[in-house]
Amino acid sequence: MDLRRLRYFLVLAEELNFTRAAHRLHIAQPALSQQIRALERDIGTTLLERNSRGCRLTAVGEVVAREAGELLARADAARERIRAAVGGRQGQLRLALTRSARGGPVDALLTAFRTLHPDVDLVVRTGWTAHNITELLAGRLDAAFVRPPLDDVGLECRHIAREELLVAVPADHPLARERRVTRGRIAAEPVILWPRENAPGMHDLISRQLWPDGGPRIVREEPDDEQLLLSVAAGAGIAPVPEGRARALRIPGVRLKRVTAPMPTVALALAHQAASATPALRGLLSLVDALAGPSADGRRRPPDQHVHDPA
Repeated sequence: MDLRRLRYFLVLAEELNFTRAAHRLHIAQPALSQQIRALERDIGTTLLERNSRGCRLTAVGEVVAREAGELLARADAARERIRAAVGGRQGQLRLALTRSARGGPVDALLTAFRTLHPDVDLVVRTGWTAHNITELLAGRLDAAFVRPPLDDVGLECRHIAREELLVAVPADHPLARERRVTRGRIAAEPVILWPRENAPGMHDLISRQLWPDGGPRIVREEPDDEQLLLSVAAGAGIAPVPEGRARALRIPGVRLKRVTAPMPTVALALAHQAASATPALRGLLSLVDALAGPSADGRRRPPDQHVHDPA
């Protein structure tokens, strides 16, 4: 059934006058009469009884008018939902955060996305980088915040931020009195860290930057940054922690120390499968690109997180 003809008929059913209906529809009266006759042929019966003053609906015409009103309303609503989905204004976005990146640029990015796309159902979960990548590759996520570097697994990454890597030490440790610590001073210290399989690339990057001559002497592994810092507060050892996460947790009995140059850093990125970008995901990626500032050479530069001296 032609929706355009139904729309013409609905206007005519309201006006019960071909001249007025044609005027509302901005078409010629003969063209309207032709479309109504075509609709009657489609349905197989007469919908209008014409007279000198205009027309009136037949019994079937009344049913068609009622059903046409409901059908056209649903069609208009469906059209708007489709347009919204194409524009990324509706739909669902399945997103995972990495445990070490809560707060800072991630929260600001999600707040901005919710403001710009209030109709998108944002489903957020939290996991380690390795788990998030597994979920992405399995198609159970649309995108995930991860800690590079990543293995070559066929994912696209957009750089979000880079933050300074700090060393958390017990408040009564001799290192707590130093403004900055050197790699030589922490080389033999007992270290608390999370399991390497959680984020192999980040784990190895931390080791190369802070313990370039043989790796850290790990004495304990903890499942997340909060437990890691609690162990530091208890005096079990020292721990490398991204500055944003360490400050967000604010564990008593822990001092955060900067490391002497070269400054160790860790990056944060948004990973996704290039071939499966939904309209909602494209909206998030566009926002990431919009928030990136220009570099000195004129190209887009990701927004780095500024670090303040924690001493």
